[in-house]
Amino acid sequence: MTRYGAQYGPDFTFLGVPRCDWADPRTYADADVVILGAPFDGGTSHRPGTRFGPSAIRGTDYLPHDGSRPHLALRVDPLGPDLVVRDAGDLELYSGEVLRSCQSIEDAVAFLAGHGVIPLILGGDHTVTWPDVTGVARHHGYGRSSVIHFDAHADTGDITFGSLYGHGQPMRRLIESGAVRGDRFLQLGLRGYWPEPPTLDWMADQGMRSFHMSEIGARGLDAVLDEAFAIALDGCDAVFLSVDIDVCDPAHAPGTGTPEPGGLTARQLLDAVSRICRTLPVVGMDVVEVSPPYDHAEITAMLGNRVVLEALSGLARRRHDARTGTTWNPATPLLDGRGSTTSD
Repeated sequence: MTRYGAQYGPDFTFLGVPRCDWADPRTYADADVVILGAPFDGGTSHRPGTRFGPSAIRGTDYLPHDGSRPHLALRVDPLGPDLVVRDAGDLELYSGEVLRSCQSIEDAVAFLAGHGVIPLILGGDHTVTWPDVTGVARHHGYGRSSVIHFDAHADTGDITFGSLYGHGQPMRRLIESGAVRGDRFLQLGLRGYWPEPPTLDWMADQGMRSFHMSEIGARGLDAVLDEAFAIALDGCDAVFLSVDIDVCDPAHAPGTGTPEPGGLTARQLLDAVSRICRTLPVVGMDVVEVSPPYDHAEITAMLGNRVVLEALSGLARRRHDARTGTTWNPATPLLDGRGSTTSD
């Protein structure tokens, strides 16, 4: 057994799903999704603490950790039986060695993707998206997966504090390496006062499509998602979804390293993640920048937990619809078709 377990605190799984060992495919042979913790915050430029994010995301819930969560609206259980989810625990990462830690993440993600499961990585700071997406690209092919990236910040910096590696630079490293095409990189929720004009020029030269909050406010989130989906599926076979929790306004996600006022609401983010996973061929995902030391009343940890659940529920509904030839309508009334004399 090479399962490390939890790097910080007790070894419990995401809401009670069964454990697995990422290095032993026999332990997740029947799985659709494997959850993997990446408790690395050595790339943080301001407030640290996201190394404790995986445990907070896994465990913050008022319901029993019984490995079951029937979705009220989507009418699937994303933790079983409609989607088989396993939790491989945390990777052993040392935040003082960014390259060694990132290589460990990349190798584990590539191994999981190569064995036919969707890796769902719990960060950690946004540095981990560089190895997350690279690991998926090693299996699906460089330039074959688009990225949909929710964030207050572009994370396309070049050198910060004398380093090429950190949570403000992973998207530039991914595009420069060829793991992702710049013109298939979609960013939603940007705002604030960084990056500076030369970095914005670099982004434009790569063909990136970055939706500032002002554009989302003017056009509406649904219209922006429509455009992002069309771009993401043009010439790419798959999608990687990266959610930085600071895409939400600090009122909805105070526990993060670089909070920026004026972001999405929790409701907007959850609806968007659900729609993406119901609609697009998602082959990998991460949720990053949950920093419990700066949280209040577990607001941010609960949102991170629900982002994961909405993603899993969307994946489960997509598989259900593909199997049954149906298409889910989000406007379906909660109790429509229910009752002792009806069936779903």
